[in-house]
Amino acid sequence: MLAAWPDGAEAQWARLHRLERRSATSPRGAAGEPLTEREVTVLRLLRSTLSLREIGQQLYLSPNTVKTHAKAIYRKLDVSTRHDAIARGRDIGIL
Repeated sequence: MLAAWPDGAEAQWARLHRLERRSATSPRGAAGEPLTEREVTVLRLLRSTLSLREIGQQLYLSPNTVKTHAKAIYRKLDVSTRHDAIARGRDIGIL
């Protein structure tokens, strides 16, 4: 198989590593769903010390809407806390 590829085994390993990094940095959680633009915005604001109510005020959203976004973020990133969501967002390159 390597003879079929003119650039040899090293290039194939490099391709494999790029694919692994790309799949690891994809903003997909256990459900395989990507985060929406609004969810990414909320996730970025979750890094701050703002409450959900204050995040809502900044985004002109109700606190319940922000809470809904936060729950979706947690589900998609397969986490259960704000801290874990931020850490996972950093790990996959969203933050």
